[in-house]
Amino acid sequence: MPPAMETGPSPPLAGTAALVALGLAGLCAFLNVYCTQPLLLLFGSSFAITKAQAALTVSAPTIAVALASPFIGAAADRLGRRRTIVGCLFLLVVPTLGAASARTLAGLVAWRFLQGLAVPGVYAVSIAYISEAWRGRGVGKAMSALITGNVLGGFLGRFLGGVVAELAGWRASFVVLAALTLGGAVATARWLPAEPPRTSPAASPLAALRALWRKLDARLVATLVVGFNVLFTLVATFTYVTFHLAAPPFNLGTAAVSSLFVVYLIGAVVTPFAGRWIDRVGSRLAIGTALLGASGGALLTLVPSLPTVVAGLALVCTGTFVCQSAATSFLQVAAPPEVRSAASGVYVSFYYIGGSAGGLLPSAAWRLGGWPACVALVVLVQLATVGLALRFWRGDAPHPAAPPLAI
Repeated sequence: MPPAMETGPSPPLAGTAALVALGLAGLCAFLNVYCTQPLLLLFGSSFAITKAQAALTVSAPTIAVALASPFIGAAADRLGRRRTIVGCLFLLVVPTLGAASARTLAGLVAWRFLQGLAVPGVYAVSIAYISEAWRGRGVGKAMSALITGNVLGGFLGRFLGGVVAELAGWRASFVVLAALTLGGAVATARWLPAEPPRTSPAASPLAALRALWRKLDARLVATLVVGFNVLFTLVATFTYVTFHLAAPPFNLGTAAVSSLFVVYLIGAVVTPFAGRWIDRVGSRLAIGTALLGASGGALLTLVPSLPTVVAGLALVCTGTFVCQSAATSFLQVAAPPEVRSAASGVYVSFYYIGGSAGGLLPSAAWRLGGWPACVALVVLVQLATVGLALRFWRGDAPHPAAPPLAI
């Protein structure tokens, strides 16, 4: 654990309570974003819609996140990052409850869009918060706490959404998730310390984006594209595999499909260790290794054996979460300090645009060749991402004093 900062709040930001608060913030953000993935077949029968229309419930919040993210980072500099994170967590409860009352697909999509508008105030601002609170070698550990929360939230949202929907209907799923989000907001408000005081006045959002534009270079642009690709592959895989597993020879129901998201817990175990590893070896090696493993996992899902498919999905999600830790850690290298908040917002925008594309574009691959065509698309994007990082991610020196990776 890095030493306490000389200036800043007490207890030290490196303390366990702060890391837990970051994890809870990440959990609540991802708890709601992808909770409808195991419910797509239920929406299809409830609203008499196609697979592509049902997938809009997955893409709507990611589109909203992409639209809001470029502005929220700079706005949080003026309002205060901690205040923004906690406030958006409480705001997220309202549209989550609203989704339970939706009577049409359009109404559900609208509430899902509003959910997405609150997410960047949690996730994007947390990335910028970490860059200030954990300077130097501790960034990987703190970022991994946030991503671990994302992993757990992604699992719980999907798992609880499917299980509760089978027991009490899909509307009850949103009520349960709203209650969990409220609890996470209260705990984060209690444990997340204030960020260190700023040494310069905050710029307006538009001024911050103009400053970022002037600082753009090849490695920063490459980092943004990597963010797009990372979430594209995860959403494409876990959205369309639900249709694959609901069909022969698997014929899984809603609860059974949602239970497969338990593979996210493997990512929750691996990601904290990955943060230490990233601090040691650097982001380029980490992302290359992780994405090659994820590609192998995607190919395993083509085998007509449920245990093999589960193993493949575990590799895909674990590799993706390690990639996200590597990419957000490298963002702190690629973006100069004076534009880091704006860069974090734009990165999250690209990330969620990738998620939106991952929910919609593979529908064309599905129509052309079913699940094998979707897998081919995912693997192609993963390999392209490896090439991009190896080509443009320069200046990413490992941290020689970082603690060794625990086995």
